[in-house]
Amino acid sequence: MIKFVKAHGLGNDYIVLNDADLGFGLTSEAIRLICHRHYGVGSDGILLLVGPRTAPFGLRIFNPDGSEAEKSGNGIRIFAKYLFEHGYTREKAFYIETKGGIVRVEVESEGDRVRQVTVEMGRATFRSPEIPVTGEEREVVNEEMRLEGDRLPFTAVSVGNPHCVILVDQLEPEHLRQLGPQIEHHTLFPQRTNVQFAKVGSRDRVAILIWERGAGYTLASGTSACAVAAACRRQGLVDDQVTIQMPGGDLAVTIRPNWELTMRGPVSEVYTGNLSPDLVEEIKKARPS
Repeated sequence: MIKFVKAHGLGNDYIVLNDADLGFGLTSEAIRLICHRHYGVGSDGILLLVGPRTAPFGLRIFNPDGSEAEKSGNGIRIFAKYLFEHGYTREKAFYIETKGGIVRVEVESEGDRVRQVTVEMGRATFRSPEIPVTGEEREVVNEEMRLEGDRLPFTAVSVGNPHCVILVDQLEPEHLRQLGPQIEHHTLFPQRTNVQFAKVGSRDRVAILIWERGAGYTLASGTSACAVAAACRRQGLVDDQVTIQMPGGDLAVTIRPNWELTMRGPVSEVYTGNLSPDLVEEIKKARPS
């Protein structure tokens, strides 16, 4: 039987699998089927425990459309809880290797249950080649993009994966649902991008809505929270410690002078189970589309 764990960080849910348990290749077709909310287990993505190269634990992160993500703040917190609670480590601070870099995590537990996780998310960068954003090399801060005849101001930032932060006066989910896919696939972003609409409430609080690359409208995102905090700090709108308010809940982000970011937030396990023989059979029958 192939065991899995389902957990969420502020409503952003993931399935955790161990690559050593799988009897099939985790192809894009398999990922889409497992993540499907009617035909599979249902989730915003898959976290796959893999053999590490330069850290104690290796993590691959997959979006529900079958693509691979570099980093996920909620996913990393879920994965840290999984490692601690399911017997892979008893250390409360350890390192995880992701495609977007190595991160340090620290779990806060009550007995054997992890309630909060702090993640050192790495360095934010606004440099266009590092995000990436097309055009001449520059810091992509408070620029404008053309979209449906309008000029839309934005700041682009990478925290291990690409983000496009747009400051707005009002947060309107339907507006994000309309523009999110267009911005994600805009020619400015050769590797696509995550999108955030952000409304600054005070020097220490920003409310956001999220369109996640490869997943769509999302209740919460750790990397999005970090990207918005960095983008707002870069424009002088917030201080070094910011609470990012999302539809799924709040995350606390700290920004250091060198743009190193730390994120702290809750994580919850939903259930554990096994992929049934019926689902595994369907996965093995799936063919590349």
